[in-house]
Amino acid sequence: MAHMEIRAFELTDESAVIALWMRCGLTRPWNDPKKDIDRKLCVQPHLFLVGIIGQELVATVMAGYEGHRGWINYLAVALQYQRQGIGRLMMLEAEQLLIKAGCPKINLLVRTTNSKVIKFYQQLGYVVDDVISLGKRLESDES
Repeated sequence: MAHMEIRAFELTDESAVIALWMRCGLTRPWNDPKKDIDRKLCVQPHLFLVGIIGQELVATVMAGYEGHRGWINYLAVALQYQRQGIGRLMMLEAEQLLIKAGCPKINLLVRTTNSKVIKFYQQLGYVVDDVISLGKRLESDES
């Protein structure tokens, strides 16, 4: 694997980030990626990381900590760079930033049908919690 730089998201990364999320199948009609980026830039923007190889944006991870739990969203690795340890490096960097913030536990959501990604997280030490995830949309992103 070529050397990857991990750094905080910059505004000039936006179109490449959204394109990566779309290629990786992370976007949904009810989550406008531009609005998700804009929201993140208002709350702990230093926890929104991108991975760069050469001049190419190849990975993202969006972390957060609200004082009780850390959260991981939008972990993405470009298809041609998957299975090379990039996702693991992005997660390790996000975890280190959350540890530095005093975070005691990280939670994340994975669709139950995504067994490949569940296995990836389990290899990083994540376990399935005996909980049900509930959600309530406060603002619609759908046009």
